[in-house]
Amino acid sequence: MENRDELREFLSTRRAKITPEQAKLPAYGGNRRVKGLRREEVAMLSGVSVDYYTKLERGNIGAVSDSVLDAVARALQLTVAERDHLFRLVGSSGPVRPAQRRLPRTEVRPAIQRVIDGMVDAPAFIRSNSRDLIASNALGRAVYSPLYEKADVPNTVRYLFLDESSRTFFRDWPKTAADAVANIRTELGRDPLDRDLTALIDDLNRESEEFRALWKAHDVRYHDTGIKDLHHPVVGDLQLTFEAMELPADPGQALIVYGAEPGSATADALRLLASWVASPAPVE
Repeated sequence: MENRDELREFLSTRRAKITPEQAKLPAYGGNRRVKGLRREEVAMLSGVSVDYYTKLERGNIGAVSDSVLDAVARALQLTVAERDHLFRLVGSSGPVRPAQRRLPRTEVRPAIQRVIDGMVDAPAFIRSNSRDLIASNALGRAVYSPLYEKADVPNTVRYLFLDESSRTFFRDWPKTAADAVANIRTELGRDPLDRDLTALIDDLNRESEEFRALWKAHDVRYHDTGIKDLHHPVVGDLQLTFEAMELPADPGQALIVYGAEPGSATADALRLLASWVASPAPVE
């Protein structure tokens, strides 16, 4: 994927999302040929020339100051994640040498595995940038049992778009799917040469019409904390909080920990699952 194309499509889709009314601009004329803001309107709001902004959107420009990028971000009313994505795209709009890329680790260090195994009351996973669950504790495997029934190292995004059971497991499938796509686009902005991630994106663009539609939207979001609404096949509905923390010593890996509100039905369900996974298998 060429970053110049990514930058052009990202900025043009952000322009299309902002109406003149939202930008507090007069909407002259009854019919507008473009959806959202025109390039000249973004240029005016950003305090740059139309020619300069047009070159920026096309990726035909060299170094761009932070103040200009901040002005463009304000004009397009970008979120924090979208602003960061813009800065990454502009910073990497030229060719990136493969030698500069650090390959993500694909194995979990024993010390990290011991940490998550020690979390007996909380589902925990180690996730790669390409959304493979490369390690988990016992309770994590129990909570995500529909995924682990299909693969020893499940990929959450492949499961979302290529397995029909995901639409039952994730209670709000449309939101979960949109968040997942926006999140991996954010990840791609951090490392455009991540081979596992680009392979995942290529596969899903080829195999899933719903993924293709969401990918074309060019949405980016951080997904480091929030709520997971799941329907477990054994214990029923679960509403889990989650926190995602990157592992600085292990580039390309993140620790994901789930939790439940004390005294909630989800907390009771987790205790039930924990008791099951802690029970020794019957001897035949």
